[in-house]
Amino acid sequence: MASTAKIINTALTGLSARQREVLENRFGLKGGEGETLAAIGERMNITRERVRQIENAALAVAKTNISKDEEALVLLDRVKQYITGRGGVAKKTEVVEFADSIAKGIGENQIDFLSEASAAFNVYREDEDYHPFYYVTDRDLRNAQAFVEGWANFLKSKKEAALPGAAYRTELASFSKAKSLESSAAESYLSVTKLISANRYGDVGLREWPEINPNTIRDKIYLVLKKGGEPLHFEDIAKKINEVKFDGQVALAPTVHNELIKDERFVLVGRGMYGLKEHGYEPGTAREVIAKVLKGNGPLKATDVVSRVNEQRFFKENTILINLQNKSAFERLPDGRYRVREA
Repeated sequence: MASTAKIINTALTGLSARQREVLENRFGLKGGEGETLAAIGERMNITRERVRQIENAALAVAKTNISKDEEALVLLDRVKQYITGRGGVAKKTEVVEFADSIAKGIGENQIDFLSEASAAFNVYREDEDYHPFYYVTDRDLRNAQAFVEGWANFLKSKKEAALPGAAYRTELASFSKAKSLESSAAESYLSVTKLISANRYGDVGLREWPEINPNTIRDKIYLVLKKGGEPLHFEDIAKKINEVKFDGQVALAPTVHNELIKDERFVLVGRGMYGLKEHGYEPGTAREVIAKVLKGNGPLKATDVVSRVNEQRFFKENTILINLQNKSAFERLPDGRYRVREA
């Protein structure tokens, strides 16, 4: 196995003390974060531009040293092949893990330095939409970004179809095939972007979707009820939100209750119990729900009314039966079935 320390020391051979200091601090070769040109210049009492000049001159020497170091060349070539095999783009953490199998103890600072000095591949710095990653050529970078943007735009019009975990994979496979892109490359491209994310339940989709990145209490309530598939008491909803741990914020039962009341997506189906309207639960009084059931299904026996109503709301059987006796609202037919009394 190659020696990381030996590779770096060989690359720095022949540098002046000032040149070595600049590269070590610029790339964090002695540990810690790399420093800016301005920070190094301030400490060395020289201008930012002068630091840049020293850095460029030092990198030129390092490039020559690397070109003569067999261990460094083997390492860089294998890392480049790894990135190429993933479509020319690979997330930093994955590359570091792979490189560590070749040169024990190597980190992203050392890889960044070797990449910059040798030009074997390139570094993409983290920004709002992308994690830090490595890419081989500018064409690879353009291909990756074009695929990511195309997939994100596709998802915007396919939210309902792609949101469940299995469906997302199916849609992605179809989209990748249409773009003549291997699935491994597609996965690598999407691994470097922040536009695509996963929620705590494993669903994958756009970062902007509240089902993927629930920021508000209402979004978290919705996701808990949707994934649970059945109504919950507002206190249990708060407990579930805290168990799932969407973020560091603690959900309080009173706050959850207040949000449940305000949002029409949530239906009170029993004492303190709430379900999702999209799951078929209907708002309204017992009489109103009974009327909707009878209008939608036609005349029904009392037992069937109780069963159908409780698919939408949680009422006690006696509450439903008592409401059925309201002769101004419902009519009992000779065969014992009930219907809505016509005006």
